[in-house]
Amino acid sequence: MAQPTPARTPNDWWRSAVIYQVYVRSFADGDGDGTGDLAGVRARLPYLAELGVDALWFSPWYQSPMKDGGYDVADYRAIDPAFGTLAEAEKLIAEARELGIRTIVDIVPNHVSDQHPWWRAALAGGAERELFHVRPGRGGHGELPPNDWTSEFGGPAWTRLPDGHWYLHLFAPEQPDLNWAHPAVRQEHEDILRFWFERGVAGVRIDSAALLAKDPRLPDFVEGRDPHPYVDLDELHDIYRSWRCVADEYGGVFVGEVWLPDSERFARYLRPDELHTAFNFSFLACPWDARRLRTSIDETLAEHAPVGAPATWVLCNHDVTRTVTRYGREDTGFDFATKVFGTPTDLALGTRRARAAALLSLALPGAVYVYQGEELGLPEAEIPRDRIQDPMHFRSGGTDPGRDGCRVPLPWAAAGPYAGFGSREEPWLPQPAHWAVYAADLQTADPGSMLGLYRAAIRIRRATPGFGDGPLTWLPSADGVLAFTREDGLVCVVNLADAPAELDGTSRLLLSSGPLDDRGRLPRDTAAWLLR
Repeated sequence: MAQPTPARTPNDWWRSAVIYQVYVRSFADGDGDGTGDLAGVRARLPYLAELGVDALWFSPWYQSPMKDGGYDVADYRAIDPAFGTLAEAEKLIAEARELGIRTIVDIVPNHVSDQHPWWRAALAGGAERELFHVRPGRGGHGELPPNDWTSEFGGPAWTRLPDGHWYLHLFAPEQPDLNWAHPAVRQEHEDILRFWFERGVAGVRIDSAALLAKDPRLPDFVEGRDPHPYVDLDELHDIYRSWRCVADEYGGVFVGEVWLPDSERFARYLRPDELHTAFNFSFLACPWDARRLRTSIDETLAEHAPVGAPATWVLCNHDVTRTVTRYGREDTGFDFATKVFGTPTDLALGTRRARAAALLSLALPGAVYVYQGEELGLPEAEIPRDRIQDPMHFRSGGTDPGRDGCRVPLPWAAAGPYAGFGSREEPWLPQPAHWAVYAADLQTADPGSMLGLYRAAIRIRRATPGFGDGPLTWLPSADGVLAFTREDGLVCVVNLADAPAELDGTSRLLLSSGPLDDRGRLPRDTAAWLLR
């Protein structure tokens, strides 16, 4: 399926960028206190430049009580003291830019922390209550929640206040939802966008982008009712048109976290006057199956084509099971339900598939997001129950291990304290005993390592514009084999079949995720880039 190549402008870097997600708390510990920080990131900027990424997306680094890993924001204009200072953030943005790396910050507009000044004033009975969803309860004495909505983290989405009223929180109780029908909420967020654009950020990632607006009647949830009472309401588009005006003042870009099964409604967020890009979750959720991967790719390109927006491709992020582990399980589909204790995993199989998936994603049209540690081939870590911090675990009654397993601090030096993450205190999440075998310094010395593969792939992608945002045409191939061509004679072949796949003998091999067999064929669970 061929797609037309969109017109280019000098500021189109984001259409084909490789963007690296930094979860600061677990990236690198610069002061040795066990928590990753901005000093640690600044020290590792040469590593990121060598990796070849175009931009860094930072998960929330704002002042926060960390009840939900920083997604409970107390002050959007301040850096959390555990990470550093605003001045350090400004230095990091500038130093990264000098290395050719842009910065994307994370905005969490659906809710704030219960430590945010607005919520504190609301609790004190101030007019700020209008900035949230505070309602009387149902029942004879208001003892029942205003409706039956449930939290994304499990349990009810309402908590009762001491005065008997209830407040809405689609996530944890420490994260009261904002009332986006109030003009002060809209104005505040536009001011926050300007604050960060003026400090040199190139873009903004929007958390839970489809959840902001709520039906003012707050009706009970009815399965299948359209519209949904709080997902993908039409009022959202006016919000994002206003945001786009702000971004255009600074040449900034947006990427939205938009989970929607309806491709037509998904594409509405990507119209030319709204968001620039949105995350592609269908590809991340797809099992290691050639037919289903091809369908996901085709559908993704088709839903982006009418609005001229580039696709995004991502294998993992801070919320999902790491790729090596997910692909090493018998059921490789993505579902939060697969996050269970002690799930059997074939790490050798998962690593082989993750290497192939890396070449597949980096060969597709559009932008690619790489979650920290994916370039090291890290598996999901199993956190001891008494060390789990994720509220998803506690809200599930202890049955869900939560997301901490993909947030374990990175290993940098095999011989260093705590695998080189920090120098003094134990990391905030425990590293597995074998973590040092994945250390970046070991992999740097091995061109055949996962890190070596990512560096080589990104280098080739940068040097060959045909792997950017442009046409994709499928080639004839055997069952279980994905083969497509890009511009300038570039070809990607991924073998998911049991038998080795024949390669075009007239093409030059640029890179493969594993060695070819003795007859020059592509083994199972292996990918190759060729040049015709």
